[in-house]
Amino acid sequence: MLSALRLFLLCAYSALASLTGLFLCLLHPFNPENTRRCARLFALPSQRFLGIRVDADIEELNKPDQACVIVANHQSNYDLFVLGGVVPPRTVSLGKKSLKWIPLFGQLYWLAGNVLLDRGNAIRAKQAMLTTTEALRDRQVSIWVFPEGTRNAGTELLPFKKGAFQMAIAAGAPIVPVCVSRYTELLDLNRPESVRVKVRALPAIATTGLTLDDMPALMERCRARMSTVIDELSAETAAALPSAAGH
Repeated sequence: MLSALRLFLLCAYSALASLTGLFLCLLHPFNPENTRRCARLFALPSQRFLGIRVDADIEELNKPDQACVIVANHQSNYDLFVLGGVVPPRTVSLGKKSLKWIPLFGQLYWLAGNVLLDRGNAIRAKQAMLTTTEALRDRQVSIWVFPEGTRNAGTELLPFKKGAFQMAIAAGAPIVPVCVSRYTELLDLNRPESVRVKVRALPAIATTGLTLDDMPALMERCRARMSTVIDELSAETAAALPSAAGH
């Protein structure tokens, strides 16, 4: 019963947030601040509906030095609500072209200035990558990417795809890893207690002077660092569960 109520509230609020976000984006279409505003609009109230409590350590995300490529682990469709409150200023994300056809949300995602990738069309995908590289280098816009390319369902990190790292090297932009504790198995919408989710931004990884020959080692270094921290955060949240405290 509680699960049905939470999902009803989430759906109703998401429709309202989409309409509100569309209105805001129509006033300033493709403004790089739109994504942050809309992400917070969706996430903060929705965390209350879902019973999610986010503990965020994101100082590394808010350093004003330069634009960066942000890479985060991707667990479920609830990531929007978990991570929406930590999106830094002047940040857009990369998403699949299919998102555009989701009623209201897809049009909002596009108008907010996010980049839609047509992975089935190599020429268009390459052009989108060139556009985001230019945004990183010349417009001081950061790019948020889920480098696994799909949801991992709260398991170990999937292999990373190259796109985020190609962009970072081409633009000479640092990579900031964002790690989220595993929460999909802990999230029970019928349970009244909130689920604690930890988010931590790691120190930036410099790409200045790197070439594409350095990319495999860069990807492995980033993935290994993220995997270690995700394990640590997940162990901390598991230890804080009431059942764990009782043993």
